[in-house]
Amino acid sequence: MLLEGKKLLVTGVLTRESIAFAAARALQEQGAEIVLTSFGRAMGLTEKSARRLPEPVDVLEMDANDPAHIESVSAEIGSRWGRVDGFLHAIAFAPQDALGGNFLHTSWESVSTAIQTSAYSLQAIAAGMLPHMQQHGGAIVSLDFDARVAWPIYDWMGVAKASLESITRYLARDLGPHGIRVNTLSAGPLRTIAGKGIPGFQALADGWGDRAPLGWNPTDATPVADTIVFLLSDLARGITGEMVHVDGGYHAMGSAPAIEGGPADHPASAS
Repeated sequence: MLLEGKKLLVTGVLTRESIAFAAARALQEQGAEIVLTSFGRAMGLTEKSARRLPEPVDVLEMDANDPAHIESVSAEIGSRWGRVDGFLHAIAFAPQDALGGNFLHTSWESVSTAIQTSAYSLQAIAAGMLPHMQQHGGAIVSLDFDARVAWPIYDWMGVAKASLESITRYLARDLGPHGIRVNTLSAGPLRTIAGKGIPGFQALADGWGDRAPLGWNPTDATPVADTIVFLLSDLARGITGEMVHVDGGYHAMGSAPAIEGGPADHPASAS
């Protein structure tokens, strides 16, 4: 029970395929008390998924781009618990014209939406929850897709994720004196609603396991959820400002074209 007694906020639960749903289930199984957030038309989906969790859980309305919503959730957390020990930021969105190879022609309106929703919202929620964390410390975890390289099709969402990674480091700097750790988790591709909305995602997910030394199952979010548990637990008390990869080792592998006459042309030579 790594999280016994912890009070945690979980954003981003939509369906049971959501990474955030797997995380919420794992957090409860490890003893945490949680609340979920959602807003607008997604509230119904989140409430339906919440009923599938091991323990009953409330869903609070929070549009992460609306300061009034964050303030309202902060007030509810203060009234309900008096403190919060951490939260999971599982929020990302980019308009369709910001994805799929349209990088040179995407409007600023779409770019700003992607960056505000997918990156700036981490700072906004952290600032909103700070009054309930600064006396005793805690942990913040966000979901990333390694933005150190330019991915095909990912375009401005990749730029937003690069911003998220940078915001993670700056929050780690400013919140560390309060005992608050801030980390981001770079997961391999998983078949979620968000993933399915990215053009060409299927091809990326299908080929991931071939390169990852541990393999990769794009329908299994439990390795990611278990790492979220660890990062929100006191076992990770010395880790902050970090990007943790949970991708089967894909990120560590190089690639090169086959060399004529080399092992790629003569598989038997490897025996």
